Amino acid sequence: MGIIGWIVLGLIVGALAKAIMPGKDGGGILVTMLLGVVGAFVGGLIGNWVFGVGIDRFWSLSTWILAVVGSLIVLGGYRAIIGRKSASHG
Repeated sequence: MGIIGWIVLGLIVGALAKAIMPGKDGGGILVTMLLGVVGAFVGGLIGNWVFGVGIDRFWSLSTWILAVVGSLIVLGGYRAIIGRKSASHG
């Protein structure tokens, strides 16, 4: 999958992750896309490590499932880090 595919996948799964885990996050669409791309990468690593299946085809169901799961993990980590920083400054 090319870089454009990763960006499109990241944008979509980043938005899906925020829809599944609603909440106030700063950063807007760029942070959503970045979290989605990083999440897709993390999901691909996890899928390859656990199931022997990576993110290699855009239209594969396993690609989308792994990317969403990875994005949820990254979004949760992002919120934990950002929440901890804002709590210590407030």
